[in-house]
Amino acid sequence: MPVPFVDRHPTPEELERLRLVLSTYQDGSGMLKVGSITLPGWRDFERSTAVTFDGIAQESKAIFDVLIPNPDVANVNFGVSCKMRREFERIVRTGRASLELSNSAGKFWTELGKLGLNLTNYKTKPKEVGAALLGLIHRWHEEVDLSRGGLVDVGRSFYLSLMWSLRGNYQLHQFSLELPDPSTLTWSFPSRGDTAGKLLRGADASGSVIEWYGESGGQLKYYPLVTDAIWESPIFQLEPLAQGEYGVLTKARSYFGDKWPR
Repeated sequence: MPVPFVDRHPTPEELERLRLVLSTYQDGSGMLKVGSITLPGWRDFERSTAVTFDGIAQESKAIFDVLIPNPDVANVNFGVSCKMRREFERIVRTGRASLELSNSAGKFWTELGKLGLNLTNYKTKPKEVGAALLGLIHRWHEEVDLSRGGLVDVGRSFYLSLMWSLRGNYQLHQFSLELPDPSTLTWSFPSRGDTAGKLLRGADASGSVIEWYGESGGQLKYYPLVTDAIWESPIFQLEPLAQGEYGVLTKARSYFGDKWPR
């Protein structure tokens, strides 16, 4: 078994395999429908990552989307949290990727409730809200770590981000699980007129780093600078499918031959 890529950068051969696996989802099997074709979606990205790097796609609400077994230690895995968003243009525009860390609104509000924060008063304490949310993400990682009896070597785990655009550009970035120290960010609920808005923002000198939409979906988003990435791929495009007939019906006919009704 090859050395898992948590200990090194992906090889050009591995990156090409991943690109080609992602390209297969243009045949009608991809999650995203764009015009007359389909494109890979977030679940397809998880499965492609698992296949390419000899991992296991959990396909559940688990903390890590893909587990890559440690070839040297039994029952020990490296966790990959896969994040895919149509935000490639954000990289061009701001130099930041876009990762949705979680949309577990119920769990976020439960955590804030422990601090006595709720819908009526949470906007008065943006710093406390931001620290609590990031602290919860950190605790989720700790709970599955080897040190807590889990099966994941969290210290060697990471976020794997795939940003893409409708123009066909794709780019991978590998980011540390270590989120910014909340005390280094400026937290606020940007106002709308005379009232505080519903978006919590944690910003540094160059823009938004953390955003939380607590009253509209519960998404917690993270915008790391791509210059802080552990690794980044070249920009790539999906491989066009060969000319000819393809799609789920063609695939079914090829798989089942004479069993396919005429």
